[in-house]
Amino acid sequence: MSFYNLSHLPQKEIIPGYRVRFVHTNNLTLAYWEIDAGAALPEHKHPHEQIANVTSGEFELTVSDKIRRLTPGQIAIIPPNTPHSGKALTNCQIIDVFYPVREDYLDK
Repeated sequence: MSFYNLSHLPQKEIIPGYRVRFVHTNNLTLAYWEIDAGAALPEHKHPHEQIANVTSGEFELTVSDKIRRLTPGQIAIIPPNTPHSGKALTNCQIIDVFYPVREDYLDK
């Protein structure tokens, strides 16, 4: 069993305007994002299932050419290998869950 204080975890800027703290388990990755208003997330895809949970602000998410404006309490489920992109309409906080573990983020 492990316990973490989120404020004690290192924060990294992965792309301009996207700062994140990661928690990795044996099976999944949690990403706690702080995103600046106007910051764009380029289209990408990965083999992980992703659940995005907006906890503050407004985020415009595009998944397979479908555009949705997400606000606090709204959740998006993105299947593996599905192209997606986004843009923060305001300062945002988002929690992403990735299954399986995002090995490309283990060293971040």
